[in-house]
Amino acid sequence: MIYLVHTAHRQFLALIVGSVAWILITTTVGLNEWRLWHVANVSVITSGLAWVGIWRTCFYSHALPEMENCQSISISDEFAPVEIPVAQVLMLLGVVCGVAANISGAAAMRLAYFSVKDHRNIRLVFVMAGTLYLLTGVSCLVPLVWNMKSVLENNTIDFPPEFHLPAAPVRQQVGSAIMVGMFASILMLISGLLFLSYHYVWKALNLEDPKDTKDPLHGPWTETTLAQKSDLPKGDDHGRDNPTFRSEEA
Repeated sequence: MIYLVHTAHRQFLALIVGSVAWILITTTVGLNEWRLWHVANVSVITSGLAWVGIWRTCFYSHALPEMENCQSISISDEFAPVEIPVAQVLMLLGVVCGVAANISGAAAMRLAYFSVKDHRNIRLVFVMAGTLYLLTGVSCLVPLVWNMKSVLENNTIDFPPEFHLPAAPVRQQVGSAIMVGMFASILMLISGLLFLSYHYVWKALNLEDPKDTKDPLHGPWTETTLAQKSDLPKGDDHGRDNPTFRSEEA
């Protein structure tokens, strides 16, 4: 059997990073603080600050029956700018692809960290994991950058009257959700590149020959198992005197 543990430490780190990044991406999807709107009229929006996310808008108010007022944004709402429904679709796609990427990465680590006789599928699994991590990072990074661009350009949104939000705020700020999502997307891209750069997959290992005993990274494989008692010559199963101790006693 061939052991590949020493060849995949960076990929194991990439799996951990990818798992953390997926958690951050799912958090980004649920956060409302994509855009921070500062409004001049505080008669309704008492705090003067509203949160505009891809699923809802929220603000605090003492003038309305509820302290926190939220209104949902649907993918079919005509008032929503195109970057918001696109973000709804691509961010959910990123969550699904992230799950598939982590599953593929775990399967790849199982092949690398456990003794297996047949390595013909190892190339496919590592490439699949790396590709899915890259797809997750790109699918999340596109809507995040697009929405951040809209914030920096102070683009307006023509909200319906029930939202109690002006079409144009006094100023906008990039919310914490975008920053968290971009950080997670970059981590996803790094994980994908680490999986795709796994040298063992691209070196001279003959994947069609499961009897190959040559490590393309470090030369021929060496046997590291200890000799069993039955393999020792007769008479060697008992303890022997150490010559060093005998010389000291003399």
